[in-house]
Amino acid sequence: MIRKTIPLVAALGLLTLGACNTVNGAGKDIRSAGSAISDASGQSHKK
Repeated sequence: MIRKTIPLVAALGLLTLGACNTVNGAGKDIRSAGSAISDASGQSHKK
């Protein structure tokens, strides 16, 4: 039982870390797109 559980937990941990990077990158992309839209409209924005 333990032999099956350890690789499963390790794989789940790696997937979780990968998902964090993906969400973080998407957040940065959305923020930069919002900044570009604000700049184009002439409104100021905070970073």
